[in-house]
Amino acid sequence: MVNDHSLSIIIVNYNVKHYLWQCLDSVRRASEGLDVEVWVVDNASKDGSLEYVRRDFPNIHVIENTENVGFACANNMAIRLSRGDLVLLLNPDTIVSENALRGCLAFFASHPKAGVLGIRMLNRDGSFARESRRGLPTPATAFFKVCGLCKLYPTHPRFGRYYMGHLPEDKEGQIEVISGAFMMLRRDAVEQVGLLDEDYFMYGEDIDLSFCIGQAGWECWYSPQLMMHYKGESTHDTSFRYIHSFYNAMLIFFRKHFARRYWFSWLVIEIAVVVMGIAAFIRNHLRDGINTLKNRLFPSQSIPERLYFIGTDNGWTELQALLNSHPEFTGERISNIDEADKNAEYITFEVTPDGQPYHDMLTLLSQVHDRGMKAHLGTFNRKSQTLILPNDIVTSAGA
Repeated sequence: MVNDHSLSIIIVNYNVKHYLWQCLDSVRRASEGLDVEVWVVDNASKDGSLEYVRRDFPNIHVIENTENVGFACANNMAIRLSRGDLVLLLNPDTIVSENALRGCLAFFASHPKAGVLGIRMLNRDGSFARESRRGLPTPATAFFKVCGLCKLYPTHPRFGRYYMGHLPEDKEGQIEVISGAFMMLRRDAVEQVGLLDEDYFMYGEDIDLSFCIGQAGWECWYSPQLMMHYKGESTHDTSFRYIHSFYNAMLIFFRKHFARRYWFSWLVIEIAVVVMGIAAFIRNHLRDGINTLKNRLFPSQSIPERLYFIGTDNGWTELQALLNSHPEFTGERISNIDEADKNAEYITFEVTPDGQPYHDMLTLLSQVHDRGMKAHLGTFNRKSQTLILPNDIVTSAGA
């Protein structure tokens, strides 16, 4: 049943070549034995992304744009050219486990009314990414999100509906919105409702498409298949850019689908966007000012970030050589996470074609979080001699 489906994977890239390589490597492993084609749409990257990945992934289909046309437009370009009866929109800063794609294809084979599917995403610290499953941002749901009730009562079926926190993380379930970081679509559903709405600049395209697919009579589902999204924690409610982009997308959605029926709620959300944006701007400046003052009054010596490595002898030797020229890090090799200090900054895994399976890596990462450790994921790519961290890329000369 799984092999009855062909799959087109579409990745939109912009200046994240090291994350893209890792994403493609995980896709390569997960695609073994399946009918899969991979498209990379590059939005005018300046970091040599395409040259970098073409060396190791010569079979990918490439669309090379001369300008950044945005997420929705770039995905639409590849969807039109792709051939799969299933289409996966995948962010470049992700890692999929080896059995994720096979599990998703099997799901579609057994659920003929499923139009779109999302899976269980981990943040870079191993915690569950709430955006793995979401409810529609109706005026009520959006209000509970904006006023903070969603955060106060995350598992409440009404107040916490934006992230559908009342549903179990480890079980399949019908939801309303799929994240664009991993959004597997049935082509029949997309052809019925249309492609991504290019009016959205950042955020919102996935919400809009999920809503349209649901309105057309198809089902939206969540599956506990495993993946990791590096940027799952990179947008915080205190970020002015996040506040503006996220709630602006919500307003576009309201205007398109709810404005006539809920004009008063739309007005309330409009006012809330402005108020929260101003509050975030003030909060950020106050925080930055306080931190600057503290650093001036109480200067402290920089302490190297502690990194624990799980991998082969050769991998450890090569990572040590890399760290010798980067005193901001200190490394130690361990055989399992029980040997790591609870306050370690990173648990780093070796990535090679014959290295540890990504599924094992992600499972251990989730255990790191479950045990109360503060460490985030790190990977060491032996092929390129690159240490990949959530907010830092450490490379040898020429990499």
